[in-house]
Amino acid sequence: MEKFIFTINGNKYDTEILEINDDKAQIQVNGITYNVEIDNTKKKVASPVARVARPAAAQTSTATQTIVKPRAAANDNAITAPLPGVILDVKVNVGDTVTAGQHLLTLEAMKMENKIDSPKDGVVKSIAKHKGDSVMEGDALIVVE
Repeated sequence: MEKFIFTINGNKYDTEILEINDDKAQIQVNGITYNVEIDNTKKKVASPVARVARPAAAQTSTATQTIVKPRAAANDNAITAPLPGVILDVKVNVGDTVTAGQHLLTLEAMKMENKIDSPKDGVVKSIAKHKGDSVMEGDALIVVE
């Protein structure tokens, strides 16, 4: 139906509205199809308020957050993105043996670096996303069996 490109926090998302029926829609975001519900209730919105421009504060360092247990995807061995972002670095290669808690990759989301660690011991079977790739929440990143 309609295609849009959204840029959110510097990440581009290619979207397409595939179908709309009453309060349900099917959309595709970066090649992944989602079934969504549309909230048709009308809400009163306050009048816009003029904003005063202020210089952005200088950022001296990037905060770091550790995420130990990403949720599983359709493949129980896949480690998935806990939130949308961009892959900054991948620390392992296919065939590497990893241990539980080992740092696998770094995901930047909302200007924070999130360390994605292995939830279990195993061998890296595949790497679905690479440095510079944008990911959505739930996207498979690495398969460890």
